[in-house]
Amino acid sequence: MTNRLTRLAAAGLLALPLLAGGPAFAQGAGPVGQTPSGQQPQNISEQEVQLFQQLQGNVAGRVSIPDAKASLLIQPEGKSWRDFQREELKLIGGIAIFGILAVLAIFFATRGRIKIEGGPAGRTITRFNGLERFAHWLTASCFIVLGLSGLNIAFGRALLLPVIGPEAFTAVSQAGKYAHNYLSFPFTLGVVLMFLLWAKDNIPNKLDIDWLKAGGGLVGKGHAHAHRFNGGQKMIFWSTVLGGGAIAATGYFLMFPFTVTDMAGMQLAHIVHAVLGVLLIAMILAHIYIGSVGMEGAFAAMGSGEVDLNWARAHHDLWVQDMMGTRHEGRGHPVAAE
Repeated sequence: MTNRLTRLAAAGLLALPLLAGGPAFAQGAGPVGQTPSGQQPQNISEQEVQLFQQLQGNVAGRVSIPDAKASLLIQPEGKSWRDFQREELKLIGGIAIFGILAVLAIFFATRGRIKIEGGPAGRTITRFNGLERFAHWLTASCFIVLGLSGLNIAFGRALLLPVIGPEAFTAVSQAGKYAHNYLSFPFTLGVVLMFLLWAKDNIPNKLDIDWLKAGGGLVGKGHAHAHRFNGGQKMIFWSTVLGGGAIAATGYFLMFPFTVTDMAGMQLAHIVHAVLGVLLIAMILAHIYIGSVGMEGAFAAMGSGEVDLNWARAHHDLWVQDMMGTRHEGRGHPVAAE
């Protein structure tokens, strides 16, 4: 008992200089709790800011265990990473996701659903085979769960918790965490499959510029010539393959921490993962709109794999000519020079 009291008394004596605002020597820093001019800071927040300004780098101690990271006591960059999660990420995500939803709502209100020119032909042509549809839906279904669970990780505490309460939020978040981790593997497989199946048909060419100038058939009238994939679909494809690949890679860095990179690398991986995630979610929302309510006949491409012939001729005329063997001078639609 006497030894315990002695240790408590010693600890109290050591704490007195701190409570009194005594000097703290950290890499040559001045007294903690005072401004450079000697004036007392107004609040704890100002003290924290001043301390980080005084520190020129990480503050580390010494440990005897194999994990050297445990010696890291203070990392000033961690405050910037924390502030990014609390402020900048919410701003980027809000503008990207709610912005695209607003644009799509306005577009639908003014343009309505894009109909098949001349009406359905009553004949179909095979657009995607079973393997291609499997790769698409594997990637799409996983991405939907990954996107929702990721948004919950980033924004759920502020948006969902007040609505459903702590018990339900805990259950949803725990289930989302497991789903987010495990579905990352089939998502990555789907991205790889799509790259192998469609990369050759998504090489950009000058027809894509003409497609963009014509508004992609979404604005104005008429359609630019297009092969199997038009300019807009190519943008979606490469955004999914490259962006999805980067999201998967950084996600694995976070799932298996410190196996590849250090603390600063982990923080950078989280920032890249989060920003690319919300941007890709916004782009996929536009893709879902066009492939469902936005355009008549579009969903069948990934539904049954068979699309109406008039729809195909309007949006992918050169591909139809190739498939039907009619692409030469004097027959079918005019051939565009490449």
